[in-house]
Amino acid sequence: MSSKGRPYRTVNVDGYEVLVGRADEDNDYLTFRVADKQDLWLHVGGGTPGSHVVVRNPDGGEVPRETVAKAAQLAAWYSKARGAPKVEVHVCKVADVSKPRGAPSGQVEIRRFSRVKVEPSKLDANED
Repeated sequence: MSSKGRPYRTVNVDGYEVLVGRADEDNDYLTFRVADKQDLWLHVGGGTPGSHVVVRNPDGGEVPRETVAKAAQLAAWYSKARGAPKVEVHVCKVADVSKPRGAPSGQVEIRRFSRVKVEPSKLDANED
């Protein structure tokens, strides 16, 4: 599936489809309209602006740790923390992401999340 003209980029990481939002409104669309509840959702921590990243998980099984780390690298790369040597990225299921009433585009709340520290990288993955 091509991401040309879509509000998100599509990247193949270890056979998983990874979607990366392009702007605040696009992040909301990706998180609340495109992603399924069992998909993984990633974003840089600490209130740093950045893209919402979704790892498609249609089977609902465990996504390999290495794949999550690579998706986290993409989340760090497509954020204002891109120049940092290590970036904390929050990871949770899309079901644990909510939008506070009246919150601006791109702003969400998460619960039951884990953290991973990664070096920002665009990877060598092919973007569709």
